Amino acid sequence: MLQPMLFKLLATAGIVILVALAVARVGPRLGGILAGTPVILGPGYFFMLREQPPAFVQEAVLSTLHALVATLVFTVCFVITAERLSALRSLGLSCLVWLPAALLALQLPGGLAWALGAYLAVLIVAEGINRWLRLRQPVVVASSGWLGLLLRGLLAGGVVSLATTLGARAGPEFSGVIMGFPAGILTIAWALHERYGASVARMTVSMTQRGMLSLLAFCTVSYLGVGQLPGMLVFLLSLAASMLTSALLFMFSLWRARRLFAREAA
Repeated sequence: MLQPMLFKLLATAGIVILVALAVARVGPRLGGILAGTPVILGPGYFFMLREQPPAFVQEAVLSTLHALVATLVFTVCFVITAERLSALRSLGLSCLVWLPAALLALQLPGGLAWALGAYLAVLIVAEGINRWLRLRQPVVVASSGWLGLLLRGLLAGGVVSLATTLGARAGPEFSGVIMGFPAGILTIAWALHERYGASVARMTVSMTQRGMLSLLAFCTVSYLGVGQLPGMLVFLLSLAASMLTSALLFMFSLWRARRLFAREAA
């Protein structure tokens, strides 16, 4: 039990620190895409596919998809409130909003199609809110040291490791919801807010909304493949689909940035 917990701790801590540093080099837009990669789902479902029967995994994946709808609501709440509230207050409020949103999403009828449809519908609303807020690419200037960033990364790893490892013992629905809880996004937003300021954190989290499409790809392939293919093959295909989605989002974001730069230069 200690080995998978340590793996999840280090994986999550690493991605939190990596995203915070990447934002300084590539900006919040591309950093948000990186934040949407399956840092929690990857380690979590790697071990779940090895340890649990296919029916358990499939039900957990569906619950994760429902929880991701609530995670979108979490990001919207943070983007709206982070400018006026402190990092902890805006994140605390976002967590309070996430809980009823997750409970409501779990009541969705049907299976995979309904979950994907609900996510895309909420994503469209989130995009509309981002345009209304007129978020802009801010200048990234670090304001806190390495020690704080390292501690937040390790804290994120500890929370994710404990939640995903123990959650699997509480049944597939609860385990899947825990996987979908935005612990990674929460700690990334916290680290960015403290290190670079509210503007950088808001822009990065808003871009994470699109970046989470890679999580949808991961869950979709897992849901369709589990029980039909060997567990590790399902994991590799899910991870490949997720990384391909992130790569496409990355290239699209670069294309848009160059287009906007050329338009402003003209």
